[in-house]
Amino acid sequence: MKHEARLTVTTFGTIVGIAGLEHGVGEILQGNVPPLGIVIKSWPNHEAYEILAGEPAMTLIPNLLLSGILTVLVSIILILWAVKFVDRKNGGLILILLSLVLLPIGGGFAPPLMGCIVGGFGMKMNNRLEWSTERALVGRTWSVIFIVAIVAYFSLWPGMVIISTFIPADSLPMIHLTIFSFSALVLALLSSFHSTYRTKI
Repeated sequence: MKHEARLTVTTFGTIVGIAGLEHGVGEILQGNVPPLGIVIKSWPNHEAYEILAGEPAMTLIPNLLLSGILTVLVSIILILWAVKFVDRKNGGLILILLSLVLLPIGGGFAPPLMGCIVGGFGMKMNNRLEWSTERALVGRTWSVIFIVAIVAYFSLWPGMVIISTFIPADSLPMIHLTIFSFSALVLALLSSFHSTYRTKI
């Protein structure tokens, strides 16, 4: 296992778990009540979270307290897996499965999607990629893209939540930042692999 690919998959797998945790905590704080429907808000009635539309999620669990507890537990397991075991055989696949489990229990929509992307790259960590001049150029910029991707995500959360307490939410570039954040994530993963592997399959 090479450093750049392992570090990138682990870092963003951990971020996925943190995002799931944040949803779960919001659901726990709503208490022992039933959800109003399958699609819920993890943080309703919180002005700071209006910029994130209350953190939408879905849950098939008929109790928000239980939904939040399960989301927190699965998120912790996902973080531990990303940190300790993602480089093992089927490590990326299990990361994907854990991310998918988050979806129906209240872990939001973006975290499962991010987890599937990260886990998909995790499944390729032990493969060797064909080297090319273009890939070499991308690989050499890995560290910059990696940092930018991390900053982009945390600019969304908790960045936008904090900023929206001082600036009107409708004036903030949420859609653009969301697109940029996901694009940076994919570029960080791609560049980490191209920085790592230099021989043909």
